[in-house]
Amino acid sequence: MTRFGRGRLRRILLGAIPFLVLGTLWQMNAVYRWLAPIHMPPPAAVWSAIFTLQEGCPGLLDALRQGSGCLLTNHILSSMGRVALSLLVGLPLGIAFGVLAGIHRRLGNALEPVGVFANAISGIAWVPLAIVWFGVGWRTTLFILLNTVFWLVFFNTLLGVRGVPRVYEHGVLALGATRWKVITQVYVPGALPSIVTGIRMSMGFGWRALIAAEMIGGDRGLGFMLFVSAQEYKTEEVFLGVLVIAVIWMLTDRACLVPLERWTIERWGLVWRPS
Repeated sequence: MTRFGRGRLRRILLGAIPFLVLGTLWQMNAVYRWLAPIHMPPPAAVWSAIFTLQEGCPGLLDALRQGSGCLLTNHILSSMGRVALSLLVGLPLGIAFGVLAGIHRRLGNALEPVGVFANAISGIAWVPLAIVWFGVGWRTTLFILLNTVFWLVFFNTLLGVRGVPRVYEHGVLALGATRWKVITQVYVPGALPSIVTGIRMSMGFGWRALIAAEMIGGDRGLGFMLFVSAQEYKTEEVFLGVLVIAVIWMLTDRACLVPLERWTIERWGLVWRPS
C-alpha cells in the first residue's frame, strides 16, 4: 500500500471513530434504558421506520409518481429536487453578477453593502414573509433556497474577482485580447477558488435553510417529514430523518464539493501535491 493510500485510510478510520463511539452508546442506551424510547428510540426502531415509510413502494418509478406509498423516497426526492433547481438557477446568476460587479469597481462598491445585508438575513429569516407572499408549499421553500444560494455565490465571486491583480488584465489586453477573453481567461480562473468556496458554502447553508423552510412552510420534503413526525411523537422517524439529512449532505460534500475544491486550488497553483 502506498503512502498516499495509507494516509487516506488513516484519515477514514480516524473520522469513523466518533461515529462508532456514538453508535455504541446509542445501542447501549437501547439495552440499559438510560433514556426512555420516546426520547431516544433504539437503532432497531429507526431501522424499521425505513420499511414503514417505504410501505407500498415497489420501486423508484412509484416514488416519482408521488403515490400514497414511498413516503421516505418522496420526501428525499422532493428536497433534492428543490436543491438541484435552486443550484441550476442560483449558481449561474450569482457567478455572472459577481463577476460583473467585481470587474466594474464602482458597481461593486455599490452592490457590496447589498450583498452583506442580504447575506445577513438570507435563509430562514425570510420564511414568515415568504409564507405571506407565496403561501405554504414549494414556492416558499424554493424562494428561501434561491435567496441563500445566490447571495453567497455572488458575494464570494465578487471578492474573488477583486482579488485578481489588475496587472494581469493589463498584460492580456496589451497582447491584443478581447474583453471577453480577459473575463474567461483571467478573472474567472483567478477567482475560481473563491467561487468554489462560495458554492460549497451556499450548498451547506442552503441545505440547512431548506430543511428549516420545509418544517415551517413546506408541504413535503425531509423537513416537512421531521415536523409531522415530531407532531405525532414518532421519534424513530425523526431520528431517521435527521440521519438521512446528515448522510445526504456528507455524501454530497465529500464526493462532489471537496474534490472540486481540491482540484481547483491545485489546478491554479495555490497548493502543491508531491509526486
